[in-house]
Amino acid sequence: MTNVQIEPSWKERLQEEFGKLYFQQLVDSVHKEYAGGVCYPPGGLIFNAFNQTPFGEVKVVILGQDPYHEPGQAHGLSFSVQDGVPFPPSLQNIFKEIQDDLGTPIPPSGNLTRWARQGVLLLNATLTVRAHVANSHATLGWQQFTDAAIHALAAGREGIVYMLWGGFARGKAWMIDKTRNLVLESVHPSPLSANRGGWFGQHQFSRCNAYLQEHGKEPIIW
Repeated sequence: MTNVQIEPSWKERLQEEFGKLYFQQLVDSVHKEYAGGVCYPPGGLIFNAFNQTPFGEVKVVILGQDPYHEPGQAHGLSFSVQDGVPFPPSLQNIFKEIQDDLGTPIPPSGNLTRWARQGVLLLNATLTVRAHVANSHATLGWQQFTDAAIHALAAGREGIVYMLWGGFARGKAWMIDKTRNLVLESVHPSPLSANRGGWFGQHQFSRCNAYLQEHGKEPIIW
């Protein structure tokens, strides 16, 4: 598979995956899903996280599970929605914590492309979803591919902040060398988890920026 439309530095790092049988089967399955009904994100935005944040520019990784599954929301960046779309509850809680942590006002848009362009890889473990059905593409093979991306970062980069929210994301922590990177783990920002404690007051965003500055990198303007 040489025709995958993905940012060149990521294409180089993940080239081996494109030739594997699972990936060819994954592409076939995704094509069938999109041909057979409404799926998200739009086809041209499936690899948006990679395209917005080249391999060598990644400073932070925020790992989500799968895309939002309602109209107009998903555009290939975890936790992000397109301009003009109401904030999903998890994103509301993310912005509330940023406001409490850094004093940054809640923005008018939930489009996190501005983060991605500063080096925040907003990666979902599964990159596509059927409309109205959460986790409907979780078994298609995407996780093998996105795990390969995390492994590539772990092998080829250091000094990255990994923000792992909720049990699913925290289950990926074993792939990351905590002596060479900062791993910030917490409950998921969804109301069900956040309201039980362990999300608010963790100061993850200020801790992230402090670590980046200690390693000679520009902090993220959250």
